Order: sequence, then structure tokens, then C-alpha cells
Amino acid sequence: MIQEIQRSLGQDWNRFQSLFAGSLDSEIPLLEKANRYLLGHGGKKLRPTFTLLIAKALRGFCNENVIHCAVASELLHSATLLHDDVADNSPTRRGAPTVMALYSPTTAVLLGDFWLSRAMDLIIDHPDKRVLHIFSKCLGDLACGEMLQLEKAEKLDTTEEDYRRIIYNKTTSLFEASILSAAYSVEAGEAEIEACRNYAFHIGQAFQMRDDMLDYSPGLSTGKPVGQDIMERKITLPLLGLFARAPKKVVREILRRMKNPDAALAGDAIALVSSYDGLGYARERLDAELKSAVGSLVSLPVSEARSCLEKLAGLMAVRTV
Repeated sequence: MIQEIQRSLGQDWNRFQSLFAGSLDSEIPLLEKANRYLLGHGGKKLRPTFTLLIAKALRGFCNENVIHCAVASELLHSATLLHDDVADNSPTRRGAPTVMALYSPTTAVLLGDFWLSRAMDLIIDHPDKRVLHIFSKCLGDLACGEMLQLEKAEKLDTTEEDYRRIIYNKTTSLFEASILSAAYSVEAGEAEIEACRNYAFHIGQAFQMRDDMLDYSPGLSTGKPVGQDIMERKITLPLLGLFARAPKKVVREILRRMKNPDAALAGDAIALVSSYDGLGYARERLDAELKSAVGSLVSLPVSEARSCLEKLAGLMAVRTV
């Protein structure tokens, strides 16, 4: 479905792809080799898809500033993943070796810095300075989110309010930058910007909630190993659902084991989350975010682009877990 939507963007998507690849050109052989490897093992490019769709939903076209913002959002996202792989010591991503594993942690960090610098190059001369500000804010949010998550993993005292703040900083903030930069680029009015801001907030929160639910869903073929979050002492929404519904002695025991995770912890936690319907608890909150996201689009003109934005929200619904 995502690929179909991207194809429907036609030349605008082609312009994005061309600028994305071209922005990474380098005369340094190692850098060029690593760049080509990453380009060949890219993700779904969801954030630039939102950038282009928002512009088309608002004005029916994508100008050069929109294309630049779309590329910047993907470059920034990819840069953070390179750094995350080093922080998490991850040997694979999307089923392929990470740059850190293929080359070295130093190479991965420096490559992430390079991609980040190219992202900033694309937006630094944007005529609307709010674009530079929102991407700069996003970088700060990402760092703060990671630090808060580390602090909470150490203390094991994450509340649902803490969780929502963490996922806002780590995930939603970049969705906001991707979407609002498009609105600024087509000179949207204040009411339109507010609609885009609300859509970005709720779709970003929903995206991370869904991802966290998949970590407790061994029955789904996602290509990702399950149970990693609890082994990393991360308290996410399904586990918060368990905490809200299970007897206190069960919660205490899980928290005790999380202090020094053993090999059986992930499987036991997944079973407990299933027993106390922690995924149902999470699904209620996910569905509420998606409903709010779609509701935010009502003030935008009816169009194919708006319909695609609604469909993307629908794809984030988790009905099989």
C-alpha cells in the first residue's frame, strides 16, 4: 500500500528520489561505498511520503522547497538510525548487516554525521526560517528522548506520561518536522498549519505505539525479533497495560527480573502481556490516536492526497494482535 501511494505521487516522488541520491555524492571512496550500501538497504521512506502528501493535500503540488524538506527528513531519520545502531550495538537492521557491523562503530557515527550535515544543507536557505527551527528542535528532542529513556530504564519507574513524552521526543518530533515543513513550504495559513500539526502529532504517537506493540506480538511476521524492549529494560505501552491490569505481586516480580534480565524474561513477559490483555490496553490508545489523526484532516480539501493520508493512518491500525 505504501509503495502504491508513493507511485501515485508520480514525478514528485521521482524528484525526491533523485535529489535524495544526489545529495549523498562524495569523492571519498569509503564514504561513497557506505552511502551506496545504505541506499540499497533503505526503509519505507514513510516520512518524506508524508511531506509530499501534505503539500499536495494543501495546494495540489510540491515546489522545490517541499522536495528539499522531504529529502532532509529522510536523511535526518537515516542519520539517527546509524547512531542508534552504535548506541544499541545492533549487528543487523531490516535483515541486513548494519554499517557498524560491516565497517566499524566509528564509520557508522561519521556516516550519520555526514547524512545529518547534508540534511541541514538542504534546508538552511529555506525562505521560511520556521523550517530550520523545527528541524533543529527535532534534533534536540531526539537527544532528550534518548536520555530520558536511559534514565527511566535505569530507574524502572516509567509512567504512561513518561512513555508518551519519550515517544514524542524520539519519534513524533520528526513526523512533525516532516509534515509542518511541507505546510510552511507552501505558505499554508494558520488554520491549515494547526490541522497539519495535530495530524503529525497523533500519527507520530500512533506509529511508535504500533511499533512497541509488535515487540510483544510473536505471531506476526514482522521480520523483527520480539521481546527486545523488556530485555533492554524499556517499559512500553503493552507492559504498562500489564502493570495496570495485573496484581501488584505480578508487577513487582516483573520489575525485579528486569533489573537483571534473564534469558526467559522476554518469553514470560510476552505471555503475561497476553494473559492480562496488555495489547488490548495499548490498542485502545493506538486507535484513539489514529481517530484523532484522521479527524485532523477534515478541514483540508477533499483530494486524492488527503485520502492517501487517511489510508496511511489506517495502515497503522493493529488488528491482528
